[in-house]
Amino acid sequence: MSDYDDMRDPAHTSATPGDEDAGVQLSEELLVATQWQLMWWKFKQHKLAVGASIVLAVMILAAVFADFAAPYQPRSRHSGYVYAPPTRLRLVSEQGLQLRPFVYGLESSIDLGTGRRVYEIDADRRYDLHLLVRGEPYRIWNLIPWDVHLFGTRDPDGKVFLLGTDSMGRDLFTQVLFGARASISIALFGVLLSVTLGLIIGGVAGYFGGVVDSFVQRLSEVLQSFPSIPLWMALAAALPREWGPLQVYAGIVVILSVVGWTSLGRQIRSKILSVKTEDFVIAARVNGASTGRLLRVHLIPSVMSHIIASLSLSIPGMIIAETALSFIGIGLMRPVISWGVLLQQAQALRALMFSPWLLTPGIFVVVTVLAFNFLGDGLRDAADPYSALD
Repeated sequence: MSDYDDMRDPAHTSATPGDEDAGVQLSEELLVATQWQLMWWKFKQHKLAVGASIVLAVMILAAVFADFAAPYQPRSRHSGYVYAPPTRLRLVSEQGLQLRPFVYGLESSIDLGTGRRVYEIDADRRYDLHLLVRGEPYRIWNLIPWDVHLFGTRDPDGKVFLLGTDSMGRDLFTQVLFGARASISIALFGVLLSVTLGLIIGGVAGYFGGVVDSFVQRLSEVLQSFPSIPLWMALAAALPREWGPLQVYAGIVVILSVVGWTSLGRQIRSKILSVKTEDFVIAARVNGASTGRLLRVHLIPSVMSHIIASLSLSIPGMIIAETALSFIGIGLMRPVISWGVLLQQAQALRALMFSPWLLTPGIFVVVTVLAFNFLGDGLRDAADPYSALD
């Protein structure tokens, strides 16, 4: 039973004088609480959403500080460890339980039957793991030179490949962290741009109505009538091939935003239609408030909670769109690293058969998409906090 239900239960509020006083105090807090306070209280009751927000916070921090969190640089090649399997972290050795995790070295050889490289554990070479170790130099955000990494071995010969390596001997865990930068940032920038378009177009359509509303409705219906994936592919394929990585990145953001604003725009329109006849809006109009002020100060803030919930629910679609475009080769491409670019390596059946860890970026896509969906569900429920008082 939630706090709201407890406060509405007569048996709960009248059990003892102390309980009754506590119930009255909570009721008074609810009456004077702002909408954002009510949203926060209700959001905390959604355990999946709270857990998802923690997962996303860790993911975003790891992506922002990928140079520090990753043990290597994304383009560093370890020629002796091509298609090396994930390194197993250990706590038990021949001497028994160890307090510090460690890894064993790897010995590689060529299988004459299959022609592929195979690896065996060399128990004679043991490397302890440490936090905050010095390694490959880098620049934080291309500004601050540094060489300290979150974890690693202090022996240059010790290698830690948490998710294995690819066909060039590059650490997959490092590339996944750097890939999160591109995939998540494209989704965030794309959603912000689509929200801006949805607010402007949907807000104007809902406020003015008439011919403007009819035109916006028909335009959104035309865009929504096209299947999303073929439309993304057609627009992405139209990008000039001579464009550099940054230009392609910006082009993908614009494409996803132009295609994705329609749903949010229609939602904003319907919300504005229902709110513009409220007493506070009519009073502001009578007092001479301009159209821009009505939209900026009164109408848009009144639907902001719904906008935040819709924003979080739109991000997963953007991530999937970027991953799909890059996977089929018409989105981002090397040297840019994204989850879709990394999954291109899994297209070769032979490589996937002997190196299934190449599918690991797909697991990160699934976890991130689910986390954003759970967060969106929690925000959507919290966006109407007064429903708990009905």
